[in-house]
Amino acid sequence: MQKWHHIFHKNTGISPYVWVVFYILPFYFIFRNSSPYQATSGIVMIVLFFICYMLSFVSKGWQVYFWTSIQIIISIAMTLMFGYVYFSIFLAYFIGNIQNRIGFFTLYSIHIVTTFLSINYGLAVQNPVFLAQFPFVLISLIGVILLPVNTYNRNKRDKLEGELEHANKRISELVKLEERQRIARDLHDTIGQKLSLIGLKSDLAGKLMQKNPAKAQEEIDDVRQTARTALKEVRELVTEMRGTRLEDELFRVKQILKAADIQLLVEGDPAHTDTSLLAENVVSMCLKEAVTNIVKHSSATKCMVEIEPTRTELIVRVQDNGTGIATGGKESRSYYRGNGLRGMKERLEFINGSLDIICGDGTMLVIKAPNIVQKPEKEPSL
Repeated sequence: MQKWHHIFHKNTGISPYVWVVFYILPFYFIFRNSSPYQATSGIVMIVLFFICYMLSFVSKGWQVYFWTSIQIIISIAMTLMFGYVYFSIFLAYFIGNIQNRIGFFTLYSIHIVTTFLSINYGLAVQNPVFLAQFPFVLISLIGVILLPVNTYNRNKRDKLEGELEHANKRISELVKLEERQRIARDLHDTIGQKLSLIGLKSDLAGKLMQKNPAKAQEEIDDVRQTARTALKEVRELVTEMRGTRLEDELFRVKQILKAADIQLLVEGDPAHTDTSLLAENVVSMCLKEAVTNIVKHSSATKCMVEIEPTRTELIVRVQDNGTGIATGGKESRSYYRGNGLRGMKERLEFINGSLDIICGDGTMLVIKAPNIVQKPEKEPSL
């Protein structure tokens, strides 16, 4: 639930101070054919509006609505007394920066209604000031309608982009934590067990050295073989930790398909910069899995890999001209519906990607991974 002190957008920049420059304009309307009493009243309202306007930007909670309500009253008075309708644009800009949904729509509706009624009253009584500046009054009314909505939507978009960036950072932290836990499990399950086995066999070989040298030699040979196996597993673990670029994986895919006598066609450029290393590594693993499946189960003679980077995602299509899932053998269907396909889907879902299967003349796998969100350039604010 949104708190009261979060109703206003923080990133206002110097906009409120730039708007202050335009406060000189209402004095022209006040001193034009106005009595001393009216001029004094107008000056007091301008100063009060200025104070309330600045207080609105620095206040929190209910005070924001209080100062804004006073500004709306002053804007109506200035419109009716002097034909100065342009305070409504100041209010339109400010109301658009209110983040609280209910507060925004409440003030937005009140402001539109009061401005519309004030302008119609000036036109109904044939106010010459209104008639002389009617095109500008009409533009102001359009601004009152459109400016708050545009500002509100822009601030909401910026907020969502900030939340998305925070979520991406959180995901990266969770990925690192999961990777550390996986490495710890792998070290414990593989290297740890083998080192324990090496220690036990070394102790046993030391005890048998005098009593049974032949048996001790067998134990030493087992220690040597276990050490080699542990070294191989360490190298495989390090290789997995490095991550794989799509361009490097394509090179290995070419070698695999060439050895299997399957023609490879590649469309698109695998070298791009908008996809994170994590996402590209997952796509590379899925590509390797898909090609391995083609070699083992599809009986295909051709394989096409199409790489299509878009603004929001990386799309990789892997298609073969093999037997396909529907007409393939039991082994092929069980692979697609089993752990192979499930593992690809789980990897992609972890990075908010997806996997689609299209059956027809062969099989097509459509792999999608999100790109890094690029923040648009900030529009200059007034």
